[in-house]
Amino acid sequence: MLPEAGDLEKPKLVFIFDEAHLLFNDTPQALVDKIEQVVRLIRSKGVGVYFVTQNPADIPESILGQLGNRVQHALRAFTPKDQKGVRAAAETFRANPEINVETAITELGVGEALVSFLDEKGTPTMVERAFVIPPRSHIGPVDAGQRQSLLANSLVAGQYETAVDRESAYEILKAKAEQTAQAQAEAQAQEAEAEAAEQAAKEEAKAAKGGGTSAFGAFATSAARAIGSNVGRQLVRGVLGSLLGGSSSKKKSSWW
Repeated sequence: MLPEAGDLEKPKLVFIFDEAHLLFNDTPQALVDKIEQVVRLIRSKGVGVYFVTQNPADIPESILGQLGNRVQHALRAFTPKDQKGVRAAAETFRANPEINVETAITELGVGEALVSFLDEKGTPTMVERAFVIPPRSHIGPVDAGQRQSLLANSLVAGQYETAVDRESAYEILKAKAEQTAQAQAEAQAQEAEAEAAEQAAKEEAKAAKGGGTSAFGAFATSAARAIGSNVGRQLVRGVLGSLLGGSSSKKKSSWW
């Protein structure tokens, strides 16, 4: 999906596959064909692909033919199979009349390599024997002045001085989950309020249909029903007996 960028001097993005022989062990042909297609098309989009392995023979020829930049370190040939691998590696470079590539591969020492890169026109250059410059290092601690000097002269000076705490995917997902939970709680609360309002409206409608019965009227109705029952009669007898005295209460009780 990347846009076309042409043949850039330096790629915008680089993929490096270390131990590349493992990538192609028992690999289905369909996957090999797909990798070859990607390697063919990806360079024009400003993306570089590097396969790192001890022997070029570990990479299928169809893919190896699409790789323009070559860096070959020493190969040792102790068996006929090793010698065959050395010859195969030597044949992958553009020949240089001044260098016997097959012999040079076995003679390379630590830090030496045979290199061939694409020139400005995209043509592989003739193989050259070169030394690889190791990273600069320092044994022992540095003082504050040396440290500041190294930081000031660094290629990335000014890029990482300001701490940037971007919102992580976890924080974004957590905020969305909280918003969803809050929305559900609000919806449930609104639903509960609506049900309560509906129930209250039903009670009011029922009360209005019954003739506007008030709380006192409801109490009076319940009291009248109670008086009409055995429990009600016993209750009234007890109350009247307390007010009128024992003998009178007995007479009144007989009346009730």
